[in-house]
Amino acid sequence: MKLSTIASVGLVTAPQVLAWGGFGHITVAYIASNFVSSNTASYFQGLLRNGTQDYLAGVATWADSIRYTKWGKFTEPFHFIDAKDSPPDSCGVDLKRDCKEAGCVVSAIHNYTTRLLDAGLRESERLMAAKFIVHFVGDIHQPLHDEDVARGGNGIQVTFDHVAFNLHHVWDTSIPEKMVGGVRKHPFVEAKRWADELTREIKSGKFKSSSHSWLKGADLSDPTSTALAWAREGNAYVCTTVMPQGPDAIRGQELGADYYDSAAPVVEVQIAKAGYRLAAWLDKIASRVNSQQSVGDL
Repeated sequence: MKLSTIASVGLVTAPQVLAWGGFGHITVAYIASNFVSSNTASYFQGLLRNGTQDYLAGVATWADSIRYTKWGKFTEPFHFIDAKDSPPDSCGVDLKRDCKEAGCVVSAIHNYTTRLLDAGLRESERLMAAKFIVHFVGDIHQPLHDEDVARGGNGIQVTFDHVAFNLHHVWDTSIPEKMVGGVRKHPFVEAKRWADELTREIKSGKFKSSSHSWLKGADLSDPTSTALAWAREGNAYVCTTVMPQGPDAIRGQELGADYYDSAAPVVEVQIAKAGYRLAAWLDKIASRVNSQQSVGDL
């Protein structure tokens, strides 16, 4: 699989085509910043050149903002993995079958984790790797980023609260934004508020008893297996919740009522898992980097 690298670049202007919506990705980043260790926060604040609490949230949508630029177009396949399964009869992700030659979100998480750990790379390259990791860990938890049918639901037209959208957009944006009562154009305030609510649920609320299991199998020495497990978990929801009667049955349906009631808890838990797992992954990376630096100083 070819995973190109990018040289340092200046500011770019690009259309905002966002997975989980900008709101979802920023929420994931804020959750992660609530859980990382102080050493991890210091490391990534330095690398990302942002000493504020927004250091992760501020880069959470960067990977989407560059994917349609001329120099960033090669990154487009890295946002998803096209599971060629058959929902609702069978769901499943097979890396060899489903990851394109150009790469996928699983191989991208492996690649950019490896690059973050490579002390021989320029700081600017490790900075970009960090921004990709923040985004792709969010992407892989959106069930339709782990599915091939109708281009991950982009080709399935539905309505949501009587407004026409495609199914992918409903999961990326419509459901999470409805859950918080609507989101303004610049969603940082709402995202921080939701992230803090989900953080409380993880620490002492409804997710407390299960959150310890969310990190099971996360192995920095094997990013591919780790990311593949996350993709398979997200993909399973395609059969149970996203298309429970199959793609044909959902076409043209209104999804803002009963469907929303079923889907919203899945969106909530996947956003929570993404943020919690991102924090743990960044902790592992920062710990490894600091250990390498300590050995180098001897």
